Amino acid sequence: MEPKLFGKWEYNVEVKDLGLKSYINLEQKILPKTDGKTKNKHIIEKLITHLMVPGHKGKKHKLTSGLCSGKYQTIYNIVEKSFDIIAKKTKKNPISVFIQAIENSAPYELTVSQQIGGIIARKPAICSPKKRLDLALRRLVQGSYAKTFNKKKKMYEILAEEIISASRNSNESYAIAERQRNEKEAEGAR
Repeated sequence: MEPKLFGKWEYNVEVKDLGLKSYINLEQKILPKTDGKTKNKHIIEKLITHLMVPGHKGKKHKLTSGLCSGKYQTIYNIVEKSFDIIAKKTKKNPISVFIQAIENSAPYELTVSQQIGGIIARKPAICSPKKRLDLALRRLVQGSYAKTFNKKKKMYEILAEEIISASRNSNESYAIAERQRNEKEAEGAR
């Protein structure tokens, strides 16, 4: 008998993006926790750790970095409930929906600032697969935290909505909107 995520969902998911394939670890575990061994960390554990430290966006310190740190069980329950909602709404394996959301929201190009003489020029740069994965997870988490800030909706409902809309490549998702903004900026910097 093969272990299932949260004892419910099978890991028979295929990663279609070849660049991200080696960085997305879908090792079959019941509890996605490596106890601090960060090499080749499980993708669900990466989501949980990003949820524990959402960070802040830009200069607005609306969300601080120490908001949820140390609350692994609480965040674990949020992820489990949001995966339940994803399974009910999409009638698919929530792991495959989550992987599709990551693939859709991972940016290909970013802009970097380069100082040439006395001026700062913006130039496009191709993003490495590890940075693509981390940016996709960060934006999924920051988008869901921003939508729950001072709202009555629960975090697991918003996280599920964010993942579903990112898997459908919808502009309602913060991660998709940011990816499109980054790619337009990189295209304009050429």
